[in-house]
Order: sequence, then C-alpha cells, then structure tokens
Amino acid sequence: MGEPVVLAREAHSISRKQIDPDALKVLYRLHHSHYVAYLVGGSVRDLLLGRRPKDFDIGTSAHPYQVKKLFRNCWIIGRRFRLAHVRFGTKTIEVATFRRQVGAEEAELLDEGPAEAAATAADTGVENGVAEGWSNDRLLNRDNTFGTPEEDAFRRDFTINALFYDIGTFSIIDYTGGLADLRDGLIRCIGDPRERFQEDPVRMLRAVAMAARLDFRIDPPIDEAIAVTGDEITRSAPARLMEEFYKLLRSGSSERAFQMLAERGLLAAISREIQTGAKPPLWGSLAALDAYRRRFEGIPDTLTNAILMGSLIVPLGHSLQTLTPPFQDSDTKKEPRLAMGMLPLARRDVERLRQILGMQHRLMDMTMSPRARRALMHRGPFRDALTWLEVHGQAPEVVEHWRGFIEAAGTYEGEAEDGERPQRRRRRRRGRRRPFRSPTH
Repeated sequence: MGEPVVLAREAHSISRKQIDPDALKVLYRLHHSHYVAYLVGGSVRDLLLGRRPKDFDIGTSAHPYQVKKLFRNCWIIGRRFRLAHVRFGTKTIEVATFRRQVGAEEAELLDEGPAEAAATAADTGVENGVAEGWSNDRLLNRDNTFGTPEEDAFRRDFTINALFYDIGTFSIIDYTGGLADLRDGLIRCIGDPRERFQEDPVRMLRAVAMAARLDFRIDPPIDEAIAVTGDEITRSAPARLMEEFYKLLRSGSSERAFQMLAERGLLAAISREIQTGAKPPLWGSLAALDAYRRRFEGIPDTLTNAILMGSLIVPLGHSLQTLTPPFQDSDTKKEPRLAMGMLPLARRDVERLRQILGMQHRLMDMTMSPRARRALMHRGPFRDALTWLEVHGQAPEVVEHWRGFIEAAGTYEGEAEDGERPQRRRRRRRGRRRPFRSPTH
C-alpha cells in the first residue's frame, strides 16, 4: 500500500449533475456530519466512462447505526455485514461502512465465540461493534470488520471497481491503479486472482461479464486462474448463479458474455446443457435480446425473467409446447426437473414462458376479429407475449399492427391475471318506486 493517486476536480470529467440527487443528499449529510463520504464502486467507473450508472453506492466512515441516526428513512439490513439502506420512494441508496480484509489470526478470533472475542478484540484491532455483535448474533461473519478507505479499496475485487469520488473535495481517489486500467481497457484483479476467486468464485463470472459489457481486455493472470480454479464455481449458491445469469441477459452484451464464458469452459461446470448448446441458434437469440435491450437507456421492465429464461433455453432445443428438457433421461418416469445444471428455474416463470410461446400463433393471426383481439389483450401474458414477438418474432409489421390496435383501443389491459378480464362496474339496479300515499290522521 502506498500513496493514492488523486485527481482534482479539474482533472476528471465527473460532475455532480451526473450523480443521482438523492445520492447527493446522502453524501452531503454524511459529509456535513463530519464523516468521510465517498461515491464508490461501479458508479465511479461508469461515470468516468461516460456511461449511466445503474446504482449509486456510498462508502463512509460512519457505522451503520450512526447512519441510521442521520436518516429517518433508513433501514439496517444484513447478517453477514450490516448495511444501511436509505430509501427515497421506490429507490434505495446503499450506504456501507468501510471494511477491511481479515487476516488468518483474526479469522480464528472471530470463530472463537463471544467470550474469547471480547477478551482479545482490543489486541487484534477488531472493531468494538463486531465484538458487541456476538451477544445478538452468533453467526456474525468475519467480513464484519470496519476499516479505512484504503483498506476498503484493497478488499474489493477488480481495480476499476475500487475508485472513490470524494464529495468533500470533488476529487477521484485511486489506491489500486484503477485509473490506469480504465484508460488501458483492462480488467485486473486486486491481489492474486486465484485467492480472490477461491474467496468468491462468482468473481470469475463478473470478470467476464464486465469485460463483455465494457469491451475491455481480461488480464492474463485472470484467465490463468480461471483455467485452474474454474470448477470452484460449483461452490456458489445456485440461486445466486441464476441471478448473475439474469444480470448478464439484461446487460445488452449477453451474446459476447456467453461466448467468452463458453470459451473459458465456465458454462460446463454450471450447466452442461448451455455449454453443449453454445452454437449459432443461441448466439442469434442472445443477439436479438441485446438489440432490444440497447434500444433503452435503462433496463426496461418488459424484460421479465420469463422472457430472459426463454431467450436462453428455447434455442437449446427445448420443446416450445412442454419445455421438456431434451437432456432428460428417457428411462426415468419422473417429471423433468425445473433446472439446467446448477441453474434453478422458477415454476412460475416456466409456466409464464409456456403461455408466452402458446400465444405467438394467435398474435400472428392477422385475420382475427377486433373483438377477439380485445379479448386477447385482456389475457395476463399478453404484454410478455408481445415483447417476445418483438424480440424474437422477426415480424416488425405484426408488432406495429398490434401497437396501433392498442393505441386505437385506448387501453392496455395486459396486466390482468391469467384468463381474467377486468371487472366491470356493476350497474346499480333501481328499485320499484312505491306509490305516494298521503298520511292518515
């Protein structure tokens, strides 16, 4: 560790106008309360590249409950490491206390238990907040140790993700050489790639995904480490891998990312089906998905999990009607499992995909009466089915026809539940009027 590279305001291109206003509110309040407050991670990288960040994460010297005292709209989450989520409507700004990597001796200490940890915490430098946490949570993770901004930078995965933007001086702070790698278009690990991938095998996927999305080169030591430790990916939680695949499919660069994963053999350990099916039909499907995604500045809500899943598995040879995996053992009579290798497929998404594919022939029917078209619009899967037709149908004139019909109808009721029609307001029946009778005295 040495002196960081610091770019003053006039030496870089980031402007506060590019930063989310709510993230600025959090940064300023932390700074005015005499805490260090940095914009961290991928948001700094993307702003320097002239890209729009997906999230604006914040690193600070304030501990989670100190952050909570500053914001009424703040919630503390996490068991492994406490994070502060400051919410503005549906938006969440994540605020994390600077952390540091834990050495072997401290790891043993943190595994001892509350009494031993409390007795020796001061000698090892473990934060008070960590030792105190034993009384509430015996599962406290060894990563839950606070540190300095420099220690936090070296704890991160790749150099271009370890850049900080200081709201106090408007400068960029680089401890790991990320600015040089950003200029060179290079994905490089912080530390030994083999050790970092053994700590978290999902980092191998992220290295490839980032290189594909940014059109960067991968540092040769990373490729060497993937060749040796690629099978370690099987230690990852299946649900986490599935989430990473969905991120890849939503990135707008999924075709290149999956090609790079197949070249490095990473797909084989995760899903033999995808590795075997890494052929032109798959690349064509992913290219169509990328072309649709790149039409939007942000991720469109039309790219649901069912559409993403279908873009990946339909080109592999799955039946469009039953989605029965062609790799199922014919000797077994069990229902095909809803998974591709390690990747779990949610039943609700599989069922929605069946409905989407089943509606395609009806959407292509230009002889359908207006009444039948309106009835089709009331179906729950209609919106997803039309998106699928737009992405994969290769029939732009049909899509345009439906868009015009929807606009003419003046409504878009594809959000109703499957098979349900919007409830009509029932007309109140008028009771029969009684004849007027004069009061009797």
